[in-house]
Amino acid sequence: MPPILARHLSDSIILLSCLAFSYASGEIPFNILTLLGKMEMAYAGLKDYQATVEIKTYQTDGSHKIQRFIYTFKKPKRIRLDFESPHRGMVLAYPDENGKAIMRLPGPAQFLKFHLAPDSPLLRLPSGQHIDQTDLGLLIENISRSLTDGRRGPIEIAEENRTLRIRALADDHFRQEVVTLYQFFIDERSWLPMKVEESSPVGDPQRTVTFHDLRINIGVPESYFELDGE
Repeated sequence: MPPILARHLSDSIILLSCLAFSYASGEIPFNILTLLGKMEMAYAGLKDYQATVEIKTYQTDGSHKIQRFIYTFKKPKRIRLDFESPHRGMVLAYPDENGKAIMRLPGPAQFLKFHLAPDSPLLRLPSGQHIDQTDLGLLIENISRSLTDGRRGPIEIAEENRTLRIRALADDHFRQEVVTLYQFFIDERSWLPMKVEESSPVGDPQRTVTFHDLRINIGVPESYFELDGE
């Protein structure tokens, strides 16, 4: 039994009250535990994956900044980011032999490599997230908490074009004593997250993370993460 499913079976009060969706076989009751179980099993079947990740961070004046990079992950925890913007050509890989992240600069300075702690301020996102907190597996765990013991309001769920959209007010994934309004978009073909929208409790947009062109089990070699030899 998937650990997320087992952990919450006894907490039946948080079940979504039998919201039903129309499938070819008729009306099938859909609840949060079913969703979490499907997501956990989908992730368990992954060996590696790659996606183009776009992070849109909103400023207080309504403007936004965009980060875009190719994200590659290989179990148990090998990570590489190839930036397209704003620092095109910069590469991050984690971990090195000492458990640090390697940063390779773009352009003429690409021979320079820096070894940084994963929680270094130079690598930290405005959300408080570190490079070692970027895997889909951790995101699925965080979604589980947002829909169960970390939830701070009602759950809204809708389905369109084989995508589930789940809206919930919950404890922030990376910032203590902060509450965030989340919208999670789950692809019903892969049962993996495809987008996360974060807003303040009153609905002011803060951040959107989108996974474009997700490819799974593509056979990424270990050498792809070893920047020191390049």
